[in-house]
Amino acid sequence: MKLSELIRQFLEYCEIEKGHSALTIQNYQHYLGRFLEWAGDINPEQIDLERVRQYRLFLNRLTDSHGKPLKKVTQNYHIIALRAFLKHLSKRDIKSLAAEKLELGSAESRSLVFLEGDELARFLGAPEKEKNEKQRLRDKAILEVLFSTGLRVSELVSLNRDQVNLERGEFGVRGKGDKIRVVFLSQTAKEAINNYLAKRSDNFSPLFIRHGKDRKETAEVEDLSGEKFRLTPRSIQRIVQKYAKLAGIVKKITPHAVRHSFATDLLISGADIRSVQSMLGHSSITTTQIYTHVTNPQLREVHRAFHGKTRKRG
Repeated sequence: MKLSELIRQFLEYCEIEKGHSALTIQNYQHYLGRFLEWAGDINPEQIDLERVRQYRLFLNRLTDSHGKPLKKVTQNYHIIALRAFLKHLSKRDIKSLAAEKLELGSAESRSLVFLEGDELARFLGAPEKEKNEKQRLRDKAILEVLFSTGLRVSELVSLNRDQVNLERGEFGVRGKGDKIRVVFLSQTAKEAINNYLAKRSDNFSPLFIRHGKDRKETAEVEDLSGEKFRLTPRSIQRIVQKYAKLAGIVKKITPHAVRHSFATDLLISGADIRSVQSMLGHSSITTTQIYTHVTNPQLREVHRAFHGKTRKRG
């Protein structure tokens, strides 16, 4: 069989046997499609180390419409997809390159952007400047929920009203890999949601919907579930950026930066890393450990106690 047919079968295997999400399959299709486009519709046994080396050179020299090269982490995503594909071929006893021979390149360290102290207080209070009452209450609830739960933006927009238990202040959320975890609402977040829902006159399912002049909040709308009014991830990104700007924050603040803020706030306050891993929904503790270098109070105390002792004072 040729490469194109084997890739198609691999994607079907990911969907049916592995139960991967649509986004994961879409990513595999994109990365493997690029390899297919570059290599041609070859036989699997033609994939060897030299061909992969040439492909990695191609990825490293690839630029976008603005002349910017692919980030190292993006190049690694291509190799991860190819490695998963080769593992699948091996399971089917189809002769090709052994997946374990593919090593990932060194990726640049990710910069960790998060809100702290006064920045966080200004950011969470910024919706008070919004004149439209429903938007103000909605946006306040969105920011408080993001900071209280550490939800990913995709998880936030998928929330329905009946999913969130305001009395208990906790609810289950389905995250990456269809893994379900429990997240918790602060008292402030619960109050913000209650205040927002009290002003809603609809019975729509989505917890967060758009409000505006083009919106009909009546039972006569075609979509009684209100799904057409559900906020999108891009809408949440705009809302977060809007209030970061109103709060006078120079950093580039995204919904993921609020998630970082949630994690660093817990760790700085003394939470153990395993608990934070669970609340973030990380499958590996290694992912959670990116926060430790900015939240280690012991290192801060060591620096304060010993740094600059040999420096001569003028």
